[in-house]
Amino acid sequence: MSARLPAQFLRYAALAAVLVNGLFPSVWIGLTALKQETELVRTPITWLPDRPTLQNFRAAFADQPLLRFLGNSAGIALLATGLAVAVSTAAAYALARLAPRRRGLLLPLLVGAAMCPPASLLPPLFALLRSLGLLNTWVALILPDAVLSVPVCTLLLVSYLQSLPGELEDAAMIDGCSRLGALCRIVLPLAAPGMFTAAILGFVNSWDEFLLALTLNSAPANRTLPVGILLYQGEYTFPWPLISAALVVAIVPLAVVIVAFQERVIGGLTAGALKG
Repeated sequence: MSARLPAQFLRYAALAAVLVNGLFPSVWIGLTALKQETELVRTPITWLPDRPTLQNFRAAFADQPLLRFLGNSAGIALLATGLAVAVSTAAAYALARLAPRRRGLLLPLLVGAAMCPPASLLPPLFALLRSLGLLNTWVALILPDAVLSVPVCTLLLVSYLQSLPGELEDAAMIDGCSRLGALCRIVLPLAAPGMFTAAILGFVNSWDEFLLALTLNSAPANRTLPVGILLYQGEYTFPWPLISAALVVAIVPLAVVIVAFQERVIGGLTAGALKG
């Protein structure tokens, strides 16, 4: 009994640390968005707004084309996610059906690619896209976002597809299906939970991406939401209530997607470990 108490305490302490680290910043941003700027300089700090106001949200939409930023981010994230999932599914299927020795040589390369910082890719990406005439376009953001999501999505899908018995495809091909037909009719429907999880991860990665969007695009019409929020900052001022209101607008769609599909995401992450 005494040995279990420290273990339970550690679990609850770790859970509390995760909740504080993940939840507190979002709550603080939401409260700041409802405050007037004078409330932020008070001593001692006031946690709750004295007179909650929505003026910051109205100003956020009036000062900058926030709806355009939202549309750009949503469109780029959806297209990049679709491309990343398509490439990752094909790559993961090939890796899952390779001999274990060959798979053992390729998977570490994927892990290394997933750990590669985006900043190190900026010079070659910028030069390549400039030579192709793609700078300041959606394509200049879709392709890098998809490429950065492919390693993580592939690693996730490899473990999922390995849990699917290959005998299902063999039986389909004996009945007359081609390899591609077996993939489309048998494997992909069974792999849908894993693909959905990969899509959520790719979408979040693309939605939050800032450095590439700032560097590879200078066209005002194509600015994404993270870059657009930077425009609220003045040369000598930081209107935190206004910036917080814009951040809430950026966070809410992502939070709704994650909360709405959290069961599928968790199911996709754990199914590969539970099957087979």
